[in-house]
Amino acid sequence: MHDAAPLLLLASADNVLRGLAAVLVLGVASQALASILRLPSILVLLLIGILIGPILGGLDPDTLLPNLVLPITSLSVALILYEGGLTLRFSELPQVGRVVLSLVTVGVLVTWGVAALFAWLIFGLDPALCVLIGAVLVVTGPTVVGPLIRHIRPHAPVGPILRWEGIVIDPVGALLAVLVFEVILATGVQHATLEAIKSILLTLLGGGLLGIASAFLLTQIIKRYWLPDSLINPMSVALVLATFTISDMMQEESGLFAVTVMGVALANQRAVDIRHIVEFKENLRVLLISSLFIILAARIDLESVKEVGLQSVLFAGTLILIARPLATMFSTIRSPLSVHQKTFIAWMAPRGIVAAAVAAVFGLRLEEQGQFTDANLIVPITFVVILVTVVVYGLTAGPMARWLKVADRDPQGLLIVGAHKLSREIAQTLKGLGFAVLLIDTNRQNIAAARLAGLSAIQGGVLSNDIVRLLDLTGIGRLLMMTANTEVNTLAVQNFISLFGRSEVFQLAPEGRDKKRENENKDQGESVPGRVLFSTGPTYARLASRVGHGASVKATTLRSEFPYADYEAMYADRALPLFVVAESGKLTVVTWDRPIDPKPGDTIIALVDAESPASEQVEPATPTSSPPAPTSKDSRT
Repeated sequence: MHDAAPLLLLASADNVLRGLAAVLVLGVASQALASILRLPSILVLLLIGILIGPILGGLDPDTLLPNLVLPITSLSVALILYEGGLTLRFSELPQVGRVVLSLVTVGVLVTWGVAALFAWLIFGLDPALCVLIGAVLVVTGPTVVGPLIRHIRPHAPVGPILRWEGIVIDPVGALLAVLVFEVILATGVQHATLEAIKSILLTLLGGGLLGIASAFLLTQIIKRYWLPDSLINPMSVALVLATFTISDMMQEESGLFAVTVMGVALANQRAVDIRHIVEFKENLRVLLISSLFIILAARIDLESVKEVGLQSVLFAGTLILIARPLATMFSTIRSPLSVHQKTFIAWMAPRGIVAAAVAAVFGLRLEEQGQFTDANLIVPITFVVILVTVVVYGLTAGPMARWLKVADRDPQGLLIVGAHKLSREIAQTLKGLGFAVLLIDTNRQNIAAARLAGLSAIQGGVLSNDIVRLLDLTGIGRLLMMTANTEVNTLAVQNFISLFGRSEVFQLAPEGRDKKRENENKDQGESVPGRVLFSTGPTYARLASRVGHGASVKATTLRSEFPYADYEAMYADRALPLFVVAESGKLTVVTWDRPIDPKPGDTIIALVDAESPASEQVEPATPTSSPPAPTSKDSRT
């Protein structure tokens, strides 16, 4: 008997280990599957969680983590909101501030009222419970809105408005739910009023000041080198969790506001560079969202959901078709937004983890109070609303954005960093073929020359913290780093990977690493984070030398009577293929690691020498032997 107890403990520990590993693996795998299928990741996460939880019975979070699910969820949401606060810049407020303020005040009140009314009409619950359900469901949340925005990439100002609303409205909704809960349990009107005023003051003043103080402390730690760089990110996580916990101890549910303020304050200070913190938090956010949605979906009680299933679906429909459009209409009166922009904002209000967590907390407390017999219905109603809104918005928001023309289906345009002569010629050629191109450079003369040529160009540093928010990236889905500075190229590529994706960021080969043998290509590609530009991986110096000797950018359309073999024979090593435009209109950036095989109807854009260089010739993209004689039917443009 003495030997059996340790074996049972070991078995239990193994179960916990396997369960936690399964949650992490399934969460990341769901993210990958969603990326492959081009579906919103939240939708896949919910479906996988429901499948392995209540349907197959393979995961029971309450057994796996007894009494820990809600605390872990709360701490994770705090980190997610902090990361969201790090993305909010005051420089965006002149453009979006008025609408955001209206959405988190007027919009919240409208949503709250409509949700409470229809909760009473549809479920017939006690009016106090209906008011609480309405307060819980005013939130949207960055855990859902953020991934959808990154998936859809709507044009400004729609994207920033939804991002600001999704982050700011979570602490507002949590505070509103706290006020309603305290009023429900209060013994009199005077007592309820005093409790509400106390909660608001403690949240706004206590939580706000605590968040600012924590941000200031972190900046001082970085600025004064009190800790080595390796401890900065762990310290930031510790400060977030401490801020959240202390604020919640002062006033329940005020921690979300405190950590949001901390993130915003840190993002808008100018004393220290926080890019390494932002990058770490973005990676952490993916893991947290993946795990949380799997856990919360797996712990759903299907019997409770069935009890309110059809009614909850109808209730979710009223939130989608009535509450959100009305809230948007009243919040955007006299705003400069177009009808299409307002319509898309009205079609983007999925509920997320914050709604689930707040509903679970207050639903459980009301059940313990025993004052409301239907308090156990708050959680299943909220979950069905989350599921329905995620499914509806997740499947329709992308097509809706493209139909309303507030987002691009597959942006083919280029953001080119470095507005020198070659970049300007590339931009002019691509613009002539109908592609969006934006140039950015710190050199005023290069920018002036680009604008004189009728090109879109912005003077500024690509490594600036605010540069992405200042750029109009409508129609643009790729980055080309073509400056002479290898370090700048590499750093900028790392910053833009999260925006465009690793497959759509390109850079010139590092100086001193241009290849003369094919077996050197692999080493060069592994030394930089971006994909190495052009078929032979030329450096900036090589390209500048060719342009200086008279090389220019030319576009040539292949025909059946003038195939690619004839094109190679005509130009031999004088042409360096840069891009291929398929007959369908798709633009492909030529890279060293992917040979091209253009077909008749495709257009090749290449840097063509005026004559063969006298020395150090660049290898052709695809060497040929005994090339055929040039055809007279060259359809070059």
